[in-house]
Amino acid sequence: MFAVIKTGGKQYRVAANDVITVATLAGEPGSAVTFDQVLMVTNDGKTQVGAPLMQGVTVAGEVVEHTRGEKVISFKKRRRQNSRRKRGHRQDYTVVRITEIRA
Repeated sequence: MFAVIKTGGKQYRVAANDVITVATLAGEPGSAVTFDQVLMVTNDGKTQVGAPLMQGVTVAGEVVEHTRGEKVISFKKRRRQNSRRKRGHRQDYTVVRITEIRA
């Protein structure tokens, strides 16, 4: 059994005991989190697709940790202008373990 959920503007295919990395969510490590935006559920070969969301279906998970992604460097240089700009960015993420799909 798996489901397709939407969180942080992205879609994820999840099943029980999967560990996914999503955009930052509120909550301490060990706390429960619920995903209400379920787009599709497959169970025993039967697929149910929402239009656009499934009614009465949620996905439960547990926050494992808060982490940060790799550093991305944005460097701009204008030649012969003595103009340079260097910026770095690290995105914040939350690691979530999916516990169950409630259908």
